[in-house]
Amino acid sequence: MKQHNLRRILPLALVCTAVSGFTFTGFESGRKAGPVTGCRSACLIDADSGECVYSLNEHARMPIASVCKVMTLTLCLDAVEDGKISLDDEVDVSENASGMGGSQIFLHSGGRYPLRELIKSIVVCSANDSCVAVAEYVCGSEEQFVAEMNKKAEQLGLDDTLFANCTGLPEDTQYSCAADVAAMFANLLRHEVYFGFSKVWLENFEHTDGRVTVMTNTNKLLRRYNGCDGGKTGFTGEAGYCLAGTAKRGNLRFVAAVLGGDTSEHRFSSAAALFDYGFANYENQVILDSTVTLNDDFELRGGRKATFSVLPGANCYLFTAKNKENNVTFRVFDYKVKAPVRRGDEVGCIEVYKDGVLYKKVPAVSAEDVAKSTYADRLKQVAGGWSL
Repeated sequence: MKQHNLRRILPLALVCTAVSGFTFTGFESGRKAGPVTGCRSACLIDADSGECVYSLNEHARMPIASVCKVMTLTLCLDAVEDGKISLDDEVDVSENASGMGGSQIFLHSGGRYPLRELIKSIVVCSANDSCVAVAEYVCGSEEQFVAEMNKKAEQLGLDDTLFANCTGLPEDTQYSCAADVAAMFANLLRHEVYFGFSKVWLENFEHTDGRVTVMTNTNKLLRRYNGCDGGKTGFTGEAGYCLAGTAKRGNLRFVAAVLGGDTSEHRFSSAAALFDYGFANYENQVILDSTVTLNDDFELRGGRKATFSVLPGANCYLFTAKNKENNVTFRVFDYKVKAPVRRGDEVGCIEVYKDGVLYKKVPAVSAEDVAKSTYADRLKQVAGGWSL
């Protein structure tokens, strides 16, 4: 494999100094050394890299109430993405689903509802009856769905999480932690369709029997925090006030998890303070620009040209503290493709290293179309001394 350098894209070192402000580490000398007020556990991560920049008792296992619906939504949207189900599917509601207590949208037994509307009611108003209805639709039973929730948690490396139901209603054997909640919520945000639901503030839910239930979003940060566009709240007497939330400004998105709040106001104000800290002290630097070609062309066999130009297949961002020095290096690998190639074809790979450790992989794509050589082309190429 051929290795290229990327000096034309960016210098290999991104130079800064120390982080402005201070680093939060939780409790110190009997007082809170951070933005979290009245909460037992918290975690703030960069949604893209998963890097944690604030933590407080982040691995303490505790109930998370309806925040467990983050995983319920994940399984539903994964199934949609995989083509197993469609948002336009009609879901028959069982007596079991319609009889769920707690927060609900008041589905009627035997009713048929669009899957899209059921998912929306889970996101917006935390409907327990909709959770069970979609669980039964996706897996046949809530029990089997919960087994899949735990399997997904294992795949994501959530070592301090165990699900016993899909609603978050109290169960002795159900728990998670702030670090796991932040990770599972960041994973949910991969589904762009989620944001079509999460931004709904107030909307009518229409039942097939003519009734209408008004849905009001339980995530008050939607209207209180600049950049917040998603979240999942939860509350039980045992769990306290919980929240998994996200906010984006520019190219930077954070995920905050706040658990065990003593009041609803404290969970929202704590999450807002976490976001403030993140945006004030961290940034995403563009280290690969998808519009800038590499300074070395790739070789091409059997083409009308001997070489062709190459671009990063996507922008690549480095999550970093502001004013911090980072050592970033690149390795570029050529897949040795044969003509023809079209603009946008994947032709190699760019490995990005941060402080000598592999940070990301970005595809390298052709920046141009190159046709396969004709017989006449090959004669000219031989005459010109090409190696065919």
